[in-house]
Amino acid sequence: MARFSDEFLSELRMRCDIEQIISSYVPLRRRGKNLVGLCPFHNEKTPSFTVYPETESFYCFGCAAGGEVISFIRRIENLDYVEAVRFLCERAGMNMPEDGYDSSLAQKRKRMYEINREAARFFHEYLFSPEGKAGLDYYKSRGYSKKTLVRFGMGYAPNDWRKLLNHMKDKGYSYEELYDANLANKSEKNGKVNFYENFRNRVMVPLIDPRGNVVAFGGRVLDDSKPKYVNTSDTLVYKKSLGVFGLNFAKNSKEKSLILVEGYMDAISLHQAGFDNAIACLGTALTSEMAHLLSRYTDKIILSYDADEAGQKATQRAIGVFSSIGMKLNVVNLTGGKDPDEILRKFGPERFRNLIDGASNDIEYELFKVRKDYDLETADGKMKYLTKACEILAGTGDSIAQDIYASKLAEELDVEKQTISVRIGQLKRKRMNVERKRKFSELEQKAVSQARNEAMKSGTTVRVLKAQKRLLALLFGNPDFLPLSEGKITQEDFPDGICGTLYRLISDKIKNGESLELGCFAEMLGDSEMSTLVGIIRSADGLTSTKKEYSDCINVILEEKNKEKNVSAGQMNDEEFSKAMAEFKKKKSN
Repeated sequence: MARFSDEFLSELRMRCDIEQIISSYVPLRRRGKNLVGLCPFHNEKTPSFTVYPETESFYCFGCAAGGEVISFIRRIENLDYVEAVRFLCERAGMNMPEDGYDSSLAQKRKRMYEINREAARFFHEYLFSPEGKAGLDYYKSRGYSKKTLVRFGMGYAPNDWRKLLNHMKDKGYSYEELYDANLANKSEKNGKVNFYENFRNRVMVPLIDPRGNVVAFGGRVLDDSKPKYVNTSDTLVYKKSLGVFGLNFAKNSKEKSLILVEGYMDAISLHQAGFDNAIACLGTALTSEMAHLLSRYTDKIILSYDADEAGQKATQRAIGVFSSIGMKLNVVNLTGGKDPDEILRKFGPERFRNLIDGASNDIEYELFKVRKDYDLETADGKMKYLTKACEILAGTGDSIAQDIYASKLAEELDVEKQTISVRIGQLKRKRMNVERKRKFSELEQKAVSQARNEAMKSGTTVRVLKAQKRLLALLFGNPDFLPLSEGKITQEDFPDGICGTLYRLISDKIKNGESLELGCFAEMLGDSEMSTLVGIIRSADGLTSTKKEYSDCINVILEEKNKEKNVSAGQMNDEEFSKAMAEFKKKKSN
């Protein structure tokens, strides 16, 4: 693959300050010369994600995700390398080089966007055809206007196995491309592959990303048959864990908050009723990735999940996810209907607006839920409620909220505020200690397990694996150490394949006088390899670099290499034994 020039990449990184880029996705706070925050790539309660402005890199000690600014954009925006570079170029006001890179994957993504858009057009047009009457009648029964159907590009999938496939083939798209886009499934019988449609006899709703691309579809049955919903699986252009419906419209709302509901049909009903900030998760529970995505557009979520038991459990989970990243949260109490759509149809938009205005914040919601379980007219009931309430308040990181609700509890239960505040403080310290120990133990176990697994996979020992990684860290930070290993070890001497690849790349760059900036490795390494490189570099933080240690690492690697060569005569076949004897005689004669 042709490469971008180091000069171009250096200018791009200079214009794309990693601190500014990442802080637009992740709330960061300064810790010394670095910055820390909650990792956007896995769910966590205490920050493991660190940004290093000096080396223009990031690393998460919880999930081992690491890299530089291009790697971050690749992960967070679900882009390939070239698309991530293009994304940053547009942000920095730079022009992409006209050549020097392989755009095949970008072309494949573009092709998939085109396929999804054409399929959305087909479903929409079919809805308004005579054959689409069943779908149109269903939408009418839910009260959707034609304006709403057109605005959201809603459609209908024929009750047919091949109608969409034939249409798309006539447009020049192959069955394999439709399969990759999850618009088709395939089966094999007697050595013959048969393709058939993934969506049949369902009303269809396209999922459009914030940049205006059709990336996925949700399909609902017209009755109560199962499965009720069929949604697009992960593809080259779509990740379920990032699938938020309606965000393409809601991000332009004048409202400063987003209303999060369970299903896309509820979101569409709310938009039609004038709530243009409504969104929904598409076919999956709320994820940490979704919460981080939404935090780019608002700092306040209004949660309006269904009133049934499943909806309330989902509400509890969502409170935990949003609280962990510090987002403001209000919870709507749906009285008079099981979901927002029913409220709107029964009582109209004004009633739902009143419910939003009266929504409680997450703390009030949890206190209210707990309060219902106890009789506050009894001393025992008061004690049990107060214990639970203090646990809830200790779980929030907002000291102002703790103080306010301690005052309210004191007044409500006729208890000294100081007593409540002391108890909250005790519980908070206990939780912090438990969490600190848990995280330390988790990281320690993960590091040991990872080292063992890597050693087993590469057929070596933990000692040799550590020597490999330490050597790479020393070489990366001290290019002048390279002559010590030149002629002694090569890529093939590294039992771990990734470490061998990294040694070759670093050595080649040093010998060619090229930059060792992390960004210059990004296009040659995948996410996993890039994370390994950054993890190796970060492991050297605070350690002294010496040539002796570098030489010691070389010796450990060579010892392992020599062990592999010293196979006993009893383990050799005749040919190997003859070669070994000839080599021995040759050395003896010399």
